[in-house]
Formats: sequence, structure tokens, C-alpha cells
Amino acid sequence: MAVTDDQMAEALMALAEARGTGKTFCPSEVARRLADDWRPLMPELRRIAAALPLEATQKGKPVDPRRARGPIRLSLDQSRAGSRG
Repeated sequence: MAVTDDQMAEALMALAEARGTGKTFCPSEVARRLADDWRPLMPELRRIAAALPLEATQKGKPVDPRRARGPIRLSLDQSRAGSRG
């Protein structure tokens, strides 16, 4: 069964909200919850994360999750939190 964009978005936001403000997570945590073969989901999760009220960081600095190479961390972006739709 294929994982939809909506399922990925919901899972990303659920984990971010469960962690709370100021706490980060790796997108692979979401991918592993969604599929046994999780690695192919990673580019899609990064694409979807870019459209959500999430902040992506790498070594503590903000990055575009679609363009960053290597591991990133995601967290609730308080400046965009009200724009979730």
C-alpha cells in the first residue's frame, strides 16, 4: 500500500506536536512509522515538510528540507504554526 501525501503530512505534524515546542525529530522517525521500506519515503517527507509549519535545521541552522544534503531535524515552526490548513 502506497503512503499518501496527506498521511505523511499528518504523521509529520503528529510527531512534531507530540514532541512539542523546541524539540526536534528526524524525518526518518516518521518514515519508519509509515513503511517497512522507509528509505524511499525520505525525499517525499522532506518535500511535504517544506509546506508544513515545520522548521528544518542542519547543525542548528535553518535549511530548506528539499535542498539540504545529509541529515536534518524538524520541529514546530512557531512563526508559521497558525498557517496550518
